Amino acid sequence: MHILISGASIAGPSLALWLGRHGHRTTVVERAPALREGGQAVDFRGNQLEVLRRAGLADEVWRHRTGMGPLVALDETGRQVAALPPEFMSGEVEILRGDLSRVLYEATKDRTEYVFGDWITSLREDADGVDVTFAHGAPRRFDLVLGADGLHSGVRALTFGPESRFRTDTGYSFAGFSAPDHLGLDRKVLMYNAPGRAVLVSGIRGTGRIGVGFCFQADGLAYDRHDAEQQKKIVHDLYRDLGWEVPKLLEALRDAEDLYFDSTCQIRLERYTRGRVALVGDAAWGAGPGGSGTGLAMMAAYVLAGELAAAGGDHRVAFARYAREVRPAAEAGLKQARNAGPFLAPETAAKIRGRNRTYRMLSRRPMLALFLWLTVRAANKLKLKDYPAGRP
Repeated sequence: MHILISGASIAGPSLALWLGRHGHRTTVVERAPALREGGQAVDFRGNQLEVLRRAGLADEVWRHRTGMGPLVALDETGRQVAALPPEFMSGEVEILRGDLSRVLYEATKDRTEYVFGDWITSLREDADGVDVTFAHGAPRRFDLVLGADGLHSGVRALTFGPESRFRTDTGYSFAGFSAPDHLGLDRKVLMYNAPGRAVLVSGIRGTGRIGVGFCFQADGLAYDRHDAEQQKKIVHDLYRDLGWEVPKLLEALRDAEDLYFDSTCQIRLERYTRGRVALVGDAAWGAGPGGSGTGLAMMAAYVLAGELAAAGGDHRVAFARYAREVRPAAEAGLKQARNAGPFLAPETAAKIRGRNRTYRMLSRRPMLALFLWLTVRAANKLKLKDYPAGRP
């Protein structure tokens, strides 16, 4: 079959990799003019590591690992008040999203047609395929269309309706960017809090740069998703009264060219597929930070391609099996990420002190082992089956 995939971040190239190995022809369309570089770190744990091994990418991901150290919580003077070991935030292996995207692209570019700077504007399905129109390219016809285009999926909107039907806001937002490393962090992660606000700063190995994250309460915040200057002003106004290194970080924000800004909302769908269209990753079950989204997206791509192979290309059978396989893990991720905002940025000073006491408790080996077991249990909800062998 000739299969169109929307989105060239993580889920999309993962689909292209596995579909290509099962003999399908794939086209990936991406709205951005090129691969998106940078981005926050993503981690893998438990069964999620198996999909890297089966893809033949484990060594390459390990080569690009962040090697991040412990998470250190600070007070306004910069004094350490709590710490958590690396595996708490970084899993068994952690990699920058942009690096992972590049690894997947390099693994698929010779078999996959990539179209950058374009997007799907309409889908018209009949018994034999889907007619697709694009913002810039000529109309084309495909056997299947797969939406791997993230939290604000255009394919989901065209197939299931407006995002507002499926979106639940958590009351928090996140802004992230990279900046010169004036702190000499290398592989450390520092976190500073004020009520309802968190600042996370992490070294980016070997680059002389840091990743900066602002997580903050923002219930009902209105903004233009495409106006970076407006987003920078929102962050500046929320954080300009804080101490520690925040003034210098806000200066760096002014010149940042890689700002990511979004609410930590969740997406919940009763169905992941309709007709000849299926959704994968955040387009189907966006969980937010702490929801094992990247690892599950890559596992789900493996499952969808495998079920198509097992069903002999019958998408109706394959899509139903795919949804049954991945839904328990998707629901576990949504549950796990539900309280990420309050955990990172407690709303009062008392709750910050209580959270720090929790951090200190979790740093003790018996409690840490229990907590890590719980996070791995969520990652292990999906166990990878063996499907008909594809080409290497």
